[in-house]
Amino acid sequence: MARDPIGLNGRESSTMANIAYIRQMLGELRGVAESEGAEMLCYLIEMAYVEAGDVQSGRRALSLGHGQRNKSPGVPI
Repeated sequence: MARDPIGLNGRESSTMANIAYIRQMLGELRGVAESEGAEMLCYLIEMAYVEAGDVQSGRRALSLGHGQRNKSPGVPI
């Protein structure tokens, strides 16, 4: 069995790939929001972009302990 060079198993590797994709899409969305003059959206998208970067680099955990907080209401998007 081949070893993962950075020490991630398949699930962790897939998760990090998904975070990288989300971060890339957030960067593109920020450009769209900026071109439309949506300053608040730019700010919120940029905050999410920074958060995704922190998760990628290991500065922030992916989750904040699901069992220790209230569930968010199901809000359709």
